[in-house]
Amino acid sequence: MNRLAVAALLSLMSPSFGEQMVRKRQSLVQANMDKATWGHELSNSNAEVMHRALYEETMSMEIALDQNVYIAPPSKVKVQKPRAGPNPCAGKKVNFPNVECVIDGMENVGPQSGANVTKGYVGGMEVDYDPITTPYWQNGLCPVNVHWHSGAEHLSAGEYDETATGPGGISPDDEGQGFLCNRYDETDPKFTTPYEWKYCKDMEVGQTYEVHWPHSAAGACGTVNQYQTPFYDGVFCTDGVLDLSILPQQVGVQAQIFIVVNDEDYYYPDLLRGMIIDGEYGADIAKYTGSTTGTTRSNEICSQYTPITWQVDRKCQLLSASAFDNLCKDMMAQRDDMVDDVHPHGARVLVADYLAANNLHKRE
Repeated sequence: MNRLAVAALLSLMSPSFGEQMVRKRQSLVQANMDKATWGHELSNSNAEVMHRALYEETMSMEIALDQNVYIAPPSKVKVQKPRAGPNPCAGKKVNFPNVECVIDGMENVGPQSGANVTKGYVGGMEVDYDPITTPYWQNGLCPVNVHWHSGAEHLSAGEYDETATGPGGISPDDEGQGFLCNRYDETDPKFTTPYEWKYCKDMEVGQTYEVHWPHSAAGACGTVNQYQTPFYDGVFCTDGVLDLSILPQQVGVQAQIFIVVNDEDYYYPDLLRGMIIDGEYGADIAKYTGSTTGTTRSNEICSQYTPITWQVDRKCQLLSASAFDNLCKDMMAQRDDMVDDVHPHGARVLVADYLAANNLHKRE
């Protein structure tokens, strides 16, 4: 198919989309003509990556058109899912409504999250149980969901705290915004160069996100129904497994705090399966018991989904925007509809000392 035919067919599909692809074709031609010039402006490797990406994208358009395949505009991108089937976890959420945290001067709930996880911190609520201190998989738990919050709901002094800044003047004082990573640098392009998101929604390079992987011994582990939205359906999926007297040993959450960068050196695949464990990633983990989080809870209104184990990476980590976007794609490919979790949720305010458990491990 010649170039003029490609341009004509693209323009018939959708004016704006056709124009976009024609411009990309023109960019590719210009790139071929000016490749020598690019070599002076970019490193050879970056020029080659840009050239190859343009070439592959425009050639894929030609192949698709030759085969009469309609390619939707990026805003309507679709992801292949497993064939439809029964979901044994649907509607399994057990409803424990939020309650007042304190009544008549007495704590009315168990320990809450997110808490201060700085080394040496000790919460003010005395508890007589311990969190899981080994990897969840060694205790028969599997991840049942992944979602994230705008900013960190936990606090780790010097890593993600109230002193940090972020893009566009965002601040932990903004409603629903958590703490920010201290690694943001507005002079470094990897923190400021926009990324074209295909699957995630309302995301921003340079912003901090706290990612949560809820785990449960009652999940549909190892099946096509393992991952669920809302995550409560996954946590309570299998009847007769959870025992409230030992709940911290059966339900847990992994939490890792990322600042998003536009830099492929920080790409990690397969984030659906859990926290990144690699070198400094996941090396310094705080473990304590707390609760579910989110903006419907505060230091006045608390969660009754407690006590559960939390394992939180104390370090702020860098993660490429493309890795996040690939995670959203994987989420959209699950049998259960996870589209409500491919965007950041609001962050709960930091839990007051008197609502934080006194069993934080690794205090050194």
